[in-house]
Parts: sequence; structure tokens; C-alpha cells
Amino acid sequence: MKTIITSIKLLLFLTVLTGIIYPLFIYLIAVTFFLEKSEGSFVIVNEKIIGSELFGQKFTSKKYFHSRPSEIDYQPIPSGGSNLSPTSKKLKSKIDSLRIDFIIFNELPVNTDIPTDAVFSSASGIDPHISPANALLQSNRIVKERNFDANKKKQLIELINKLTEKPQYGFLGETRINVLILNIELDKL
Repeated sequence: MKTIITSIKLLLFLTVLTGIIYPLFIYLIAVTFFLEKSEGSFVIVNEKIIGSELFGQKFTSKKYFHSRPSEIDYQPIPSGGSNLSPTSKKLKSKIDSLRIDFIIFNELPVNTDIPTDAVFSSASGIDPHISPANALLQSNRIVKERNFDANKKKQLIELINKLTEKPQYGFLGETRINVLILNIELDKL
């Protein structure tokens, strides 16, 4: 009987510690030091939430930059990648198909070097960023669709360069551009 009472006390203690105290402690740290991120980094335009800087979105119009492919159609709840191995024939076939689609959609020469983020989905399936190379390859399509003149095209390239983020702390990750922010700024040109 003594071990049962000790076990129940331990269960209650660990439940309070890991179920209440620890989450509350982490929450307080988040709202104290990382308020914007802890609130979801929502992007608000005209008093309406249109997305989050932290989650990728699906853009289908030719007038906008497109996010990298997503295995989960940009749904954050079942986030994940394809889990196909690098030697998978199914993965190779899919990548070849996405490469051709990217070239056709962006009206690029067949021998164009395509950045990996244009054909590979991220591990989470909701990565909000693309590489600057990916954005530059999409820029000619956008210039054509929006009937931009040479000056507007120059502004678009400057916008891509301005919004390019460096690796975190100078060494974590790669240079990248948030697609949602880029598309919002694109509409302002």
C-alpha cells in the first residue's frame, strides 16, 4: 500500500511539474523575449490576417511568386515530408516531373539549372521560404504577367535582394526569402 501512495504522489508531482509549471515557464519566456513569434507572427493587411511568416502558403496565380512544393498541400496540422529515400524511383520521377513543370510554368529554357527548393519539398511541408535563385527564376514570369517595364523589373530585382535573409546567426540555414512577405511587397510595386 505504501508504494501505491508513493506512486500516486509521484504521479501528481510530475503531472503538476510537467503539465503546468514547465509549460507556464516556457510560455512566460516566450511572451517576454519572443512576443511576435509566440503570437504566431501573423501578417495583417487591411486589418485582416492573411497568413503567418512562419508557415508556407499555396500561391497559384502566375502574378505571384510560388512557394516550394509541399507534400501536405501546406496544411500545418499533418506537417511532414514524403519520407521517400534518395534512391527511390518514385522520388526521382516526381522530381523530374516538378522540374519540367517549373520550367514550363516559368517559360525557362529546357537546360536551365533549377534550384533544389523548386522541386524538393521541405521536411515540414510548410517552409515559408524559397532561395533567391528560385525567386530570380520566377521573376521573368511575374514581369510578363504584370506587364512591368524595365524600371519595374529593376525594382522587382531590388526587392528580391532587399528581402533576402541571411542564414540565422550567420551560419544556420541558407539565404532565403519569405514568399508571403515578398508577394505582399510585390503588390505594392
